[in-house]
Amino acid sequence: MRNTILYFPFVFATALCHGLKGAPYARYGSEIINLYSCNLQMMHTVSFCSDPLDAGFACSCKNSNALATLAGCFNNGKKPVISEATLALCEKNYLSPVSVEQFQEAYINFTLRAKTIDEIPGFNLSIPVDVPIRLDPEIVSLYKRAYRQFLGNYDNSLYYGSGMLGFWLLVFLVVAVSHWSKLLFPGVVKYFTGPTSNILRKYITLPATGRRRRTNEKPLWKVFDFLVPSRKETIIIFLFTCLTIFCNSHNIVYIKNDPIFTKKSDVLLRYTADRTGITASIIMPLLVLFAGRNNFLQWLTGWNFAVYISFHRWIARIVFALVFVHAVTFSFALGTKYYAEDMKETYLVWGTLATVAGGIIMVQGLMALRRRWYEIFLIIHIIMAALFIGGSWIHVDELGYVWFYYAATAVWAFDRLVRILRLVTFGCPESEVSFLSDETLKVVVPKPKYWRAIPGGHAFVHFLRPSCFWQSHPFTFTTSTSQETENSIVLYCKVKGGVTHGLYQYLATHPGKRTTIRVSLEGPYGESTPAKRYDSAVFVAGGNGIPGIYSEIYDLALKQQENSDKILKLFWVVREYKSLYWFYEELLALKSTKIECTVFVTQPDSESCINEFASRMVQKFSDTESEDKSDSYKEKITEEGSVDIRRIVHQIHNELNHINFVEGRPCMDSVVKQEIEDSPGSVAFIVCGHPLMVDDLRYSVAHSLDYAKGKRVDFFEQLQVWA
Repeated sequence: MRNTILYFPFVFATALCHGLKGAPYARYGSEIINLYSCNLQMMHTVSFCSDPLDAGFACSCKNSNALATLAGCFNNGKKPVISEATLALCEKNYLSPVSVEQFQEAYINFTLRAKTIDEIPGFNLSIPVDVPIRLDPEIVSLYKRAYRQFLGNYDNSLYYGSGMLGFWLLVFLVVAVSHWSKLLFPGVVKYFTGPTSNILRKYITLPATGRRRRTNEKPLWKVFDFLVPSRKETIIIFLFTCLTIFCNSHNIVYIKNDPIFTKKSDVLLRYTADRTGITASIIMPLLVLFAGRNNFLQWLTGWNFAVYISFHRWIARIVFALVFVHAVTFSFALGTKYYAEDMKETYLVWGTLATVAGGIIMVQGLMALRRRWYEIFLIIHIIMAALFIGGSWIHVDELGYVWFYYAATAVWAFDRLVRILRLVTFGCPESEVSFLSDETLKVVVPKPKYWRAIPGGHAFVHFLRPSCFWQSHPFTFTTSTSQETENSIVLYCKVKGGVTHGLYQYLATHPGKRTTIRVSLEGPYGESTPAKRYDSAVFVAGGNGIPGIYSEIYDLALKQQENSDKILKLFWVVREYKSLYWFYEELLALKSTKIECTVFVTQPDSESCINEFASRMVQKFSDTESEDKSDSYKEKITEEGSVDIRRIVHQIHNELNHINFVEGRPCMDSVVKQEIEDSPGSVAFIVCGHPLMVDDLRYSVAHSLDYAKGKRVDFFEQLQVWA
C-alpha cells in the first residue's frame, strides 16, 4: 500500500515532465481553415518547387509564385486580406519570414500574372510552373467547406465541451440559490410554500427515483447490485447524458466529394474520434473535483459528499464511454494498413494504457466488489486512476489539450495538500479506544483548541497502528457530555470488517477491552442542516446513526433561548435494550434539555448482552435496597450468569424517565403526519440510520406534503452511502 501511495504522484510527475513541453491549445478559426484548404488544393493541383522537402507550406514561404497563388486563393476574388497565419507559419515553422509587404506584392502578382492550368501549354503536375495559378472557384469552395468541417470540428468540440461544463455551472447556480435561500431567507421560503412548491418537491426534489429505494442498494443478479440516485439526481444525470450525446454527435456530417478523406466512413469515424476525445478531456477536472473531500461545491450547494460521489461515478461512466468510443473510432479511422506502425507512437501507447486502466476501473468499481473487498478496491482504484489521468495527459500533451489535465491534477493536488495539512495540524494524540456493547467502538480523542466540531459533521480517522495507519475511514462524531472529557471528540464506530474488526481483535487482548491508541483526525467535514430555521425540528436515528443526529439536536438545544417556542424532537429506533448501553451517558444528558425524546425498541424481550447493564444496575439497586438484597442479587448474577431482564429494563426506565420508551417498530407514515399536525409552522425531518428506514422516512415525507396545509415541510438526510 505504501508503494501505491508513492506510485500515484510518480505517474503524475512523469506526465508533468511530458506535459510541460506540450503544445498549447490553438483555435483554428476561419483564417487557418482557409489557409489549410488552399494549401491542400495547391498540392493536388500544381507544383512550384522541385525539391520534395519544400512541398506544401514550405514552398509557399520560399517561392513567390506559390505565395501569390496562396494569396489569391485565400482572398478568393474578394477585397485583399493579409493572412497573418501564413506570416506566422513561415517564420516559426519554416524559418522563411514573409513580411506584410511581400504578401501584398504576392497578391498583386496574382492579379497581374495568374493563369489557369488550362492556359499553360503541356501542363504536368510533376513539373514546377513559373507563374501564379488561378484555382477553380468551385473547387476552392469545396476544399474550404471540407476543411471547415474537419478543422472546425476541433473548434466545435471545444464549444460543445464548454457547454457540458456550463450545464453543471447552471445546476450549481440553481441549487446554491435554493440552499442559501433556506439559510438566509427562511421567511421568504415559507412564504412561497404552496401547491406548486409541494408538487415540485413531492415528485422531483424529495423522492427516490423509483418508489422507495435510494440509500438501500437495488439488487440485480447480485453481481450488478447498484445504488439508485434520488429523483432529482437522476434527472440531472439523465439531462447531462442527453446533452453529452447531443454534443458528441451534432454537426458531424460528410461533405460530398470530400477531398480530405476518401470514404464517408473515414470522415464520420475521424470526426467522432476527435469530438469524443476532446470533450472527455474538457470534463476531466469535474471527475476529479467531485471525488475530492475538500470540494468547495459542497459548501456552495449544501449537497453532501455522498451526492458528489454519486455524480462522480456517473461522470466517470460517461467519460469512459467517450474515451472508449474515441479509441475504437480512431483505431478504425487509422485502417489496417497503418495501424500497426502508428500504434508504436508514444502518444498512442499511453492513450491505450489509459483506456485499459479506465476499463479496469469500470469493472472493479462494481458495488459487489468494492463492498466485499473495499481495501483491495481502493488500492486498485488509486493505481488505475493514476494511470488513467497520467496516461491521458501524455496522450494529449502535444495535441493542445493538456491544459485540462493541468486543471484536473491541480484539483487533486489541492485536495491532498489540504488533507495532509489537516492531519499535520491535528497531530497524533493518544486516544482512549474501548469496545462497548452492540458491536460498537468508542473513541475519545483530545480536541485541539482550534478544532470546531460541526454538529452533524464527520471526520476521517487514522488509527496509527502498523497494520492500518495509512487507511482513513469516515465517522460522525459528538462532543463529550461528560465533564471529565469535555474537551474531547467522541466517535462511535460500528464493528464491521477491515480496520474496525482488526481493532476489535486488538482490544480483546486488553483488560476491559480498553486501551490507548494514537489517533489522527482529518476534518471536520460536512455542514449542519438548516434545522434551526424551522419551527419544529424532528430528528430520527436508527441504530448507530445516532451520533451525528444527537450532536446536531443537542447543539440546537444548548443554543435555544429559554423563552423559545421551537420544538425539538428526537426519535431513536434500536433493536434491543442493550443498544442503549454504549450511548447511555448521552441519553442521560438529555434530561437537562427541552428535547422530547422517544426510543423505539423493536425487540424488547431480547436478553442478548443485557448482562452488560448488570454492574451498573447492581450499584443502583444497592443505593435503594437493603445490603442483603443487593448482595443476593450480585450472587445470583455470579452463579446463574443471568439477570432479570424486566428488572433491568425497569431500572433503565427509571434512570431515563425523561425519555418515552415504545416497545415495537414505528410507523413512519404515522410519525410524519403526527409531527406535521402538531407543529405550529414549518417542519424539518433530519434522519440517519439503516438505509431502509431512511428511505421509508423520505417516502413518508414526500407523500405527506398534501396534508401540510400551507406548512413548509423539508427532508434532510445525514446518512451518506459512499461505498
